Amino acid sequence: MDEAVAPHNPAETRFTVTSPEQMRELGLRLAGLLRAGDLVMLTGELGAGKTTLTRGLGEGLGVRGAVTSPTFVIARVHPSLVDGPPLVHVDAYRLSGGLDDMEDLDLDVSLPESVIVVEWGEGKVEDLTDDRLEILIHRAVGDTTDEVRHVTLTGLGERWAKADLDSLAG
Repeated sequence: MDEAVAPHNPAETRFTVTSPEQMRELGLRLAGLLRAGDLVMLTGELGAGKTTLTRGLGEGLGVRGAVTSPTFVIARVHPSLVDGPPLVHVDAYRLSGGLDDMEDLDLDVSLPESVIVVEWGEGKVEDLTDDRLEILIHRAVGDTTDEVRHVTLTGLGERWAKADLDSLAG
């Protein structure tokens, strides 16, 4: 009789970030844990810091080009300058459907050799892989100048089962 494989419990950690610079630094530290084949999904309100975090990731991965929001082009590829994986930065906000709408981007083809970061990817890219890092950035909404963000990182799948997400504390 085959032994059932126990599902991996998600690895989860939480941080409080109080400035855009701290968000960028979190991305910089996170880049040290990432490798080719990683999918990172970013979820948060407009202005929460998704692109700022990705800017730090790009810096940490040593990629070419300024990391800016790809809202109007949907996806940008930033090649590595240090023989690491390229960063594929996707903004799925304007894509209404699931993975079918994303098919033209060939993310499934790019994933094995790239780090793919998808803003607004919830409900759209989960089928790409069982192993992914989901990052939820929560900020106060409404008329506020509050820079505080609550960031929850959840690693799903075998890839993240033993990842030390707590090591990202700054």
